Amino acid sequence: MTDISARVRVGTRGSELARRQTDEVVTALRQHWPMLDITVHIFSTTGDQVTDKPLPQIAGEGVFTSALERALLEGQIDLAVHSLKDMPIALTPGTQIGALPARAYAADVLISREGYTLETLPDNAVIGTSSRRRAAQLRHQRPDAQIKDIRGNVDTRIRKAYDPANGYDAIVLARAGLERLGRLEDASQTLPLDVMLPAPGQAALAVQCRAEAAWRVLLAPLNHAETAVAVTAERGFLHGLGGGCALPVAAYATATADELRLRGRIIAFDGSVQIDVEDTFSTADPTAAGARLAQQALAKGGARLLEVLS
Repeated sequence: MTDISARVRVGTRGSELARRQTDEVVTALRQHWPMLDITVHIFSTTGDQVTDKPLPQIAGEGVFTSALERALLEGQIDLAVHSLKDMPIALTPGTQIGALPARAYAADVLISREGYTLETLPDNAVIGTSSRRRAAQLRHQRPDAQIKDIRGNVDTRIRKAYDPANGYDAIVLARAGLERLGRLEDASQTLPLDVMLPAPGQAALAVQCRAEAAWRVLLAPLNHAETAVAVTAERGFLHGLGGGCALPVAAYATATADELRLRGRIIAFDGSVQIDVEDTFSTADPTAAGARLAQQALAKGGARLLEVLS
């Protein structure tokens, strides 16, 4: 195997979804390396602790990842399991993404106690989301809708959606989270990608480790090549727009052995402008492919949108 000790400590957030995602990784590790003694350690992140503010109002990047990264660099854990979409584009020095396992379906879903779809929601419906990307696309599709912030783990948000006292006609969540929790029946509609393009890296897991070759050897069997190419291109699109782009950004890619198809979207906060780009590339350099598509989006009007914010 490697010169790594047979004892491996894995860090995760404490939510049920984070635990389920970590269980997927731990199960795969044990299948490939049955001699490993794997222990799971729970951490609370800034995003978990601050639940009374919308996510964009919580200062700093990595609100769901930085606590795990500190533990990784300080040697408290050996691996950290993240939702890739939560990870900043620039990795913390001394760390690396050791594996990107096979991705779940990246679409978003609508959840409504009345079983509404986006099309059948009543006029001026209240839709809950904590994501600027989702909010902007919802406003583009339903300018009449009232977008109301909602925080909490998946179960908490579903409970809020089902309780009329909270005032939501529907909420939007990632389909992958419901699937991993065995709650897909709660979805009243899987939103088409043309309507709601996902966040870069959505539905993908990332196993982060220290920047040491032995950890990459250990994690290599967990890496899914097509997923890695696709999400790297999506993150390349975001980076090509200026890293932490000030505008809502969405991207989705699919990859085969020799072809990468990438879609990107920039949306004005109020949903009034939505810029879509799509192209096919070689899989040789997915980061460069993402950057090239970002330039197309900027040339198509994205640069003007960014100028308005500057």
